[in-house]
Amino acid sequence: MNKGFLFGGIAVLIWSGFILVSRYGGIGPLLPYDIIAIRYGTCSLILLPVWLTVQRFQLLTLHNIMIGLVGGLAYALCVFQGFALTPASHAAILLPGLMPLVIGLLSFGLGEEHFTGLKSLSIALISFGVIALLWQALPSQSNSVMGYVWLAGGASCWALFSVLVKRWGINPWRATISLALVTSLFYLPVYILWLPKNIAWEYWPDIALQMVYQGILATIIQLVCYVKAVQLLGPRRMGSLMALIPIIAGTAATIIFQEPFHWVLLASLILVSCGVWLGNIAPTQPERNTLRQEPGHQ
Repeated sequence: MNKGFLFGGIAVLIWSGFILVSRYGGIGPLLPYDIIAIRYGTCSLILLPVWLTVQRFQLLTLHNIMIGLVGGLAYALCVFQGFALTPASHAAILLPGLMPLVIGLLSFGLGEEHFTGLKSLSIALISFGVIALLWQALPSQSNSVMGYVWLAGGASCWALFSVLVKRWGINPWRATISLALVTSLFYLPVYILWLPKNIAWEYWPDIALQMVYQGILATIIQLVCYVKAVQLLGPRRMGSLMALIPIIAGTAATIIFQEPFHWVLLASLILVSCGVWLGNIAPTQPERNTLRQEPGHQ
């Protein structure tokens, strides 16, 4: 049990750090296109030998291409544009909050999940938290509107990816390898040939940070810790730990980036965290059909 919480805590901290590091990249010299290339290029270099040896499967199937393009390319294009425009404290509410909200709605629409009272309360709390944030932020940060739209799009892409992973019975390693290799295969040639770039030697600290965090910690290491925690704690208990992400990332953002901290932000963080927690402890269908933010990486 103690090891389970250790692995779960590491996964939660990496997830929280992903929001902070991505925002740092968004306000730094690197372009969102650069960060996507660094993330999946690094991850692919590590996972390609894994795929060729111990995790061999047919990569270019329709299912693998779809989850790679939705959960990898489309998700990354949305969230990294969003991080360039949106405060990290707001992203800490929108991403972890909207992901389980959209997953629940998609699952309900597909008839794979029936809402209980707790699940409905979870959706209500998350919705109130997001609405409160937007109500306070939009009048004073009208230039961030597109940032919120991008982050909502990213959360929707990840939700669709999660539902497809569950529906098609794709295991975490196959999902992660498909994300990395399919995204790199489709994205890197376009990036190299046509997309704007701002990678230069003088930015090597920023490049190194994104390589280590995006390409290794936020994908591979967190996957291992998340899956291990699920094995030791169970998906519900691990899912409830994910409710700590908005509080940790949102509070840290106000300190690291000196973003404004006010009662609406605090209320939104608490509402979304409580909603995520309730959503993960709420009974839905049998455990074999349970899906949280699988496979638990960004």
